Amino acid sequence: MQTNIAEIDVTRYDISWWREHWKRTGTQGIVVNAGGIVAYYPTRVPLHRRAELLGGRDLFGDLAQAARQDGIVVFARMDSNGAGQEVYDAHPEWFTRDADGKPYFRDQDLYAPCINGPYYREHIPAILREVAANYRPEGFTDNAWSGLPRASVCYCASCRSRFKDERGHDLPVKRDWNAPAYRAWIEWSYACRLEIWDLYNAAAREAGGPECLWVGMIGGTLGGAANAFRDYREICRRAPMVMLDHQRRDETSGFAGNGQTGKLVHGLLGWDKLAPESMALYETSGVSLRLAARPEGELRLWAVEAFAGGIQPWWHYVNAYHEDRRLYATPLALSGWYAANQALLHPRQPVATVGVVYSQRNFDFFGRDDADLLVQQPQRGFLQALTRGRIPYVLVHADDLARGTAGLRTLVLPSLGAMTEAQVAAVRAFAAGGGGLVASGATSLCDASGDPRPDFALADVFGVRLPRDHPFRDEASRKQWAAENGHTYLRLTPELRARVPGPHAPDEPPAAGTRHPVLRGLDETDLLAYGGSLAPVKVDPAALVPLTFVTPRPALPPDVSGRALRLLVSGRTPALEVRDGWASFPLESISDHEVAVIEG
Repeated sequence: MQTNIAEIDVTRYDISWWREHWKRTGTQGIVVNAGGIVAYYPTRVPLHRRAELLGGRDLFGDLAQAARQDGIVVFARMDSNGAGQEVYDAHPEWFTRDADGKPYFRDQDLYAPCINGPYYREHIPAILREVAANYRPEGFTDNAWSGLPRASVCYCASCRSRFKDERGHDLPVKRDWNAPAYRAWIEWSYACRLEIWDLYNAAAREAGGPECLWVGMIGGTLGGAANAFRDYREICRRAPMVMLDHQRRDETSGFAGNGQTGKLVHGLLGWDKLAPESMALYETSGVSLRLAARPEGELRLWAVEAFAGGIQPWWHYVNAYHEDRRLYATPLALSGWYAANQALLHPRQPVATVGVVYSQRNFDFFGRDDADLLVQQPQRGFLQALTRGRIPYVLVHADDLARGTAGLRTLVLPSLGAMTEAQVAAVRAFAAGGGGLVASGATSLCDASGDPRPDFALADVFGVRLPRDHPFRDEASRKQWAAENGHTYLRLTPELRARVPGPHAPDEPPAAGTRHPVLRGLDETDLLAYGGSLAPVKVDPAALVPLTFVTPRPALPPDVSGRALRLLVSGRTPALEVRDGWASFPLESISDHEVAVIEG
């Protein structure tokens, strides 16, 4: 349980009531504000501001002592990503700068420190050592440990000199994924955050003993981690447990997104380790209304989805006193249920035979500035389809394919455009061993930096090849192609409607042959609604094509929605007829031919 202390709580923290609440909820550990922006104990670290109204009180120490008397573990909460005017005036060199030399702000009155300067690398470690030595907490956690997000480049003196010395470039002046300096800055920014993680781990254990953990905090989505330069895989490889800052559902993945988060973190951390999640008891829809209770039903569905994904509860309050007393009742039943079933909920091993493959590097270097469109949406579609189809799955990092596919029969590669040679080899080996593969989009087309290869690296495995002038080879065209959608369909082959009751037409194809088993149950239709776009590829003669794409067509007015379009082209191929559809591609894309007639 966490009570995120406000400075006014120094005067009103009813510790005896909270101790009873810990007992009612079966709380085993608490997260208590210690320091960073504000100190809730009598700190002696220079420029570490004591909380207003703290006086001679030691609120952190009082809470830590009460918890220990009740047999409860204590994690000291840090907030290291901001400082006030006094600190800035004393050490302006500690803080981030934009290209014009102006400081970045975390909030309106808090300056944003730089992770490469003395604030992160000397000041915060000094606070960690002081807290660890004086109070011996079991660990430290911090949701703001990684500094500026990816959208902002810091041009302070520390960053300029370190980047030049370590990567040989000047800092990039604009976002350009094809520029060597920008790519180097992305890689370097990840490395700097891992340095901070390791530095804080060392500081905590140096002063607090080998069992004192610094476990930071990480969000519940790959996109959030990428935007914060938090390498999900490397952090999980370093961490004995993970504290998840993932508080609410979004409109795209709903409650099921929390179960997916459990699969994401445990797939990297291991299913035997803990991953408590900050379950906000305050209202989180849209904006955070931190003084009002979150609806009980909303939190319950979010929490049980987390439990199903192997996540532990971590009840999160903001402030120690509330007028909306519903906040205190919400976790009682859930805590009791979790305590009664804890032995069954952890640890568990998944029994899934399907693995969905992903990588953070694909999010960065293939998705780039359009990662939601090019990477997240394709993955989300597969995850929702598997969930709705009641097909168990796990998430598998592309770098773990060589050792992380035991028990899996099928791998799904949703738009895994950027793949290393080692990842390609691992997929190829999985297929050679009898495993099934499902891929979409530009999977294996690009190298690790997002530059297109001459063809799909897995072209021979799937039996398809990409024409040299294909739009997938161009970054801007990929985005446009992915964004296009409309009234499109997929045609099932062979077409069987001639033998199904209903009206028949003279040019109806005869029903001949049998369909691939994947289309079982669809014998009464030759058409499926699609709504997306597909790019043409060259298919090997031996490959089986169970569905083909019907190009976009107008839906209104209704009297033209079924009109046929015929394209007659002269040149090296016979006449091309597109039935039941409309040509939406530019005519010049028909290479080596002249358009002769367009009818309809």
